[in-house]
Amino acid sequence: MFIAYTVLAVLLSLMLVVSGRGKLVKDPKIMPVMTAVGVSPGMVPVLAVLEFAGAVGLLVGIGYRPLGVAAAVGVVLYFLGAVIAHLRVKDIKGTPGAGVLLVASAAELALAAASM
Repeated sequence: MFIAYTVLAVLLSLMLVVSGRGKLVKDPKIMPVMTAVGVSPGMVPVLAVLEFAGAVGLLVGIGYRPLGVAAAVGVVLYFLGAVIAHLRVKDIKGTPGAGVLLVASAAELALAAASM
């Protein structure tokens, strides 16, 4: 379980950092989607910081599992919110990406909890 948790934590953290970076630099591919789902421009940096915090928490959680569990819970809630936001505005193209990350973060949470 520990190896699976570690591998998934690293991969999910990389995805969170890439996504957060895109939000911070206001990537032209990301911003229209954020606007379409109703995210105000002032909230975009906040979402980026949440993603960075989740990434750090998952990585630190490799050594200190309670933090990893807490970070995984936060990441699950973050992507659950993203899926809901996409579904609310019927954004069919954006939902699968957020859904995949929701499933990956839920798997990370299950692995974190199981390997405590």
